[in-house]
Amino acid sequence: MDPVELARKLIRCPSVTPRDEGAIDCLEVELTALGFSCHRLRFEEAGSPPVDNLYARVGNALPNFCFAGHTDVVPPGERGLWRHDPFGAEIHDGVLFGRGAADMKSSIAAFVAAAERFLRGNKFTGSISLLITGDEEGTAVNGTPKLLNWLKSRGEKLSHCIVGEPTSRVSPADTLKIGRRGSINFVVRARGVQGHVGYPHTARNPIPALAALVTRFSSHELDKGNDHFEPSTLSFTSFDVGNPATNVIPAEAHATFNIRFNDLHTLESLIGWTQLAADRVARETGCEIALSPSVSGVAFLTKPGPFTDLVSKAVKRATNMVPEMSTSGGTSDARFIKDHCPVVELGLAGSTMHKVDERVPVADILRLSEIYLAILSDYFAKPPA
Repeated sequence: MDPVELARKLIRCPSVTPRDEGAIDCLEVELTALGFSCHRLRFEEAGSPPVDNLYARVGNALPNFCFAGHTDVVPPGERGLWRHDPFGAEIHDGVLFGRGAADMKSSIAAFVAAAERFLRGNKFTGSISLLITGDEEGTAVNGTPKLLNWLKSRGEKLSHCIVGEPTSRVSPADTLKIGRRGSINFVVRARGVQGHVGYPHTARNPIPALAALVTRFSSHELDKGNDHFEPSTLSFTSFDVGNPATNVIPAEAHATFNIRFNDLHTLESLIGWTQLAADRVARETGCEIALSPSVSGVAFLTKPGPFTDLVSKAVKRATNMVPEMSTSGGTSDARFIKDHCPVVELGLAGSTMHKVDERVPVADILRLSEIYLAILSDYFAKPPA
């Protein structure tokens, strides 16, 4: 199987989240031909669009080595800015262009090709599975979390998992993600009393109150990081009043901010800290301040050990390079999988993901497939404890 041609087939499916547009069909055909038992699963709930997902498995015994990924992609944006059709999967000068080339249809293709070669040349005890969602770039409501619950309801277990996100910096597998920071988004609303700017003593201005809270949060050092994580960060993303009148003190102002946090914190500790600070500013200013947190994921770490060592050694054998272990970046579906089995992320370079002219060298796709094959070979030769 040629992973480059499979990647091109997948890219030509314009599967902008949450639409599938044939991407899952394409994978199901290929995996069924390789002997995988495929389960096509559509999940939906009120307020969220339906999403197509796929779980494919060959073998019935443990250990069950799982590859997780997503076929949905972000919108291409203004097509006129692309040098090549974002869904044309064109190859120019040895580079594959298209939305999803880096994130992450090429890595799915690389793994399927690696699995095909492994199954053709090896007898092994255990199972190989793929957990593929169409909801990673969207709300992540009808994808991986529900797939994992479905597996649990069937009594199926995952032993170890690799997520094929484009986590590398320059070349395939130069970086191994062994964890991720957690993420909380906050909406903060400060409410005062509307009034005339000529009579400010009859009003209560929420803008200084909100500004005081912004200053307090922005100047606070959450931590200094640790051996595996960078320092946690707090970043404001908006500050809005929406007041068109120049002679009116508004009744309300609101802002949004995000906290990316390491494993020195918990959701409860951060939400509690922000609430205490908001309550303090409210008392000082006489304004009402309300916080609304929305959790994207918690911080987690797959501690270096037998599994990470196996992956690292397989990468070195395939590339003569030892990957750097990292926890940087945003969130991924690994945040759900970590509750079911040890998980790491390993894929292509992510420098062009979500950008115009998203692309990846053809040689990198072939190299990644060799890396995945080395991991499969080493894993089933001596599965980690």
